Amino acid sequence: MSEEKKKTVEKTEQKEEKTMEIKPGMTVKVHEKIKEKNAKGVEKERIQIFEGIVLARKHNKEIGATITVRKVSNGIGVEKIFPLQSPIIVKIEPVKQAQVRRAKLGFLRKYKKKLKEVKL
Repeated sequence: MSEEKKKTVEKTEQKEEKTMEIKPGMTVKVHEKIKEKNAKGVEKERIQIFEGIVLARKHNKEIGATITVRKVSNGIGVEKIFPLQSPIIVKIEPVKQAQVRRAKLGFLRKYKKKLKEVKL
């Protein structure tokens, strides 16, 4: 293997190890790169943080693995689906783990109060 391929394989393995910790019910901060263009047409790259509860994790160990993260912002529920192997995601930082008994927490969409308390 060439050096470049070895480096990319190592990076994906490191990313997989970090993402294996993520479970439903966990509060996480997802750091993602966002590219913007200003009025002059100059591209600017910044990192945006999305903090919320992991509702589900799909395709656990595959390359196409995703997590669904939900937060309540000003009384409005916002959900985002993040592919774990995407180069847009810089890092996923776990904040805390709530004790849950389900693999998919879709029922939390109904309860605004539970999402605000995060006291599952």
